[in-house]
Amino acid sequence: MKKIAILTLFILPFLANAQDGTVKSLRTESERSIKKEEDTTKKIWRKGGIYGINISQGSLSNWAAGGDNFSLSVNSLLSLFAFYKKDKHSWDNTFDFNIGYVNTTSLGSRKNDDRFDLLSKYGYALNPKLNLSGLFNLRSQLFKGYTYPDNAKTFSSAFMAPGYLLTSLGLDYKPNKNLSIFLSPVTARWVIVRDTALANKGLYGVTPGKKSNLEFGAFATINYLKELNKFITYKSRLDLFSNYRNKPQNIDLFMSNILNAKLGKALSVSWSLDFIYDDDVRLFGENQRSAALQIKSLVGLGFLLKF
Repeated sequence: MKKIAILTLFILPFLANAQDGTVKSLRTESERSIKKEEDTTKKIWRKGGIYGINISQGSLSNWAAGGDNFSLSVNSLLSLFAFYKKDKHSWDNTFDFNIGYVNTTSLGSRKNDDRFDLLSKYGYALNPKLNLSGLFNLRSQLFKGYTYPDNAKTFSSAFMAPGYLLTSLGLDYKPNKNLSIFLSPVTARWVIVRDTALANKGLYGVTPGKKSNLEFGAFATINYLKELNKFITYKSRLDLFSNYRNKPQNIDLFMSNILNAKLGKALSVSWSLDFIYDDDVRLFGENQRSAALQIKSLVGLGFLLKF
């Protein structure tokens, strides 16, 4: 017994050391496994979008792209986004396209309104919330549009007539993943009117007979995208542009708002509200030669797919 006791006392320290070593080894392996799992969960790309088709009640006020002041229509909306972020580099991309068809008793069945808008922005981080960024934006429509002054059908717009191509260099402030505020004192904007009939009239600020006009100015854009909960999504964008060469105090404005609420797996209700003011779009007033605030509102019920 004494020999067993002495042998036990001799062996116990070695067993304790071995156990400590085993525990430390397991802990180290566990920590490595956890760190590896954390690294693999970091996403470089954040992508998504919605597609909706609705029966809508629409109202327009001074809408240059054409359409009835009040209408019932079938409206389709596609909104996509792809955001990249790795180290100090980021690349934000959004694409919006909507088109609507309307049926009225006075004018018959015809296209109501369409618009596409591509925005791409590259950023290099100066600090966690501020980027040095370059921005590209293209905005126009695909089909012909008409206005109806005094119930007379008047051709007013077409593909890239007008079209707006903008490049800009500035600072992009991102306080969180949902909000971006971009400011630039150095911006070039091309206003394009590729339709000869519209260009000859000197519409949208181009010189009569020419099909484009280059403007230099200051630009700001505020973008907000938020899933308020698993049912409601809100997206908003505000663009402001001041032309240094011509009446810089008359600031061009473009604002879009889209609110979607899912009522079930696919059924949804949506509301879109757009504002445009461009001092060069002089299609309104008594002689159709004045600028005005353009307003479009659509309330719809239909199907919504999120991806």
